[in-house]
Amino acid sequence: MAPINYADAYGYSSLAAAIVFAILYFPLLGFFIFKYITARTSVYITLSIFCLTRVVGFIIRAVEINVESAATNENVLIADQVLFGIGFFGLLYSAYTLVMDRGDLLDIPETQSGNIIDRIAGTRKLFRLILTAGVALGIAGITSSSDGDSDSSTLRQASVIIFLVLTAVQVYLTVRLILNESAYARHFPSVNNSLGVKHGSFILGAIAVLLLIREIFLTVTINDIQKATNEHFWYPLVVIPEILAVTLYCAPGLVPPKSELNK
Repeated sequence: MAPINYADAYGYSSLAAAIVFAILYFPLLGFFIFKYITARTSVYITLSIFCLTRVVGFIIRAVEINVESAATNENVLIADQVLFGIGFFGLLYSAYTLVMDRGDLLDIPETQSGNIIDRIAGTRKLFRLILTAGVALGIAGITSSSDGDSDSSTLRQASVIIFLVLTAVQVYLTVRLILNESAYARHFPSVNNSLGVKHGSFILGAIAVLLLIREIFLTVTINDIQKATNEHFWYPLVVIPEILAVTLYCAPGLVPPKSELNK
């Protein structure tokens, strides 16, 4: 019996696209590593890890498409899917962190501090815990599928739903930030008039919309793995929103200086 060609089965065919995106993520990875070294802000290391998962992921994807022994190796497929699954943690958590950090810099009266939904959504440890659970469920679902575990599909579905809900929460918090930044002054007005300082909440709004597009597509195709991995849909609805979002993080002044956050 001939071995299964997983690249063909999952619709992986565009070698050029995989190579192009691996190359595009290299300078982004270098940029965020440099920014972390100079600014020592956790957002930059999180984004560096995200870019690294994409560089490695697209290199693996290119190898799967071009090398038959890799295309028929289920472990290579699992590594591919895990990398593209867990990387989203960094993209979403960075957006959440920036929204919370920028909100903390505003002079919002205690009487306007928000309702119970705002307080629950703004609990960083809770958000991080649920996001980590989503990643863990996704990894468990991917790895257990190779063993024919009947629960693997349920685990992956739970992971996708968690990511969708948290992305919706992120959109809500970003809208709140946009409204608050237009209504209240900053604790420490910045002398920097860069794009990220002046229009940071709107940039985060664009990032939130891009992440939501990704998650809606993955949720809609939750029971159709072939459509979810079909490159005609996957690149424009998953890959392109991701790289546009991560590029927006490069906006100067978007990430508040550590000196301001520690005051």
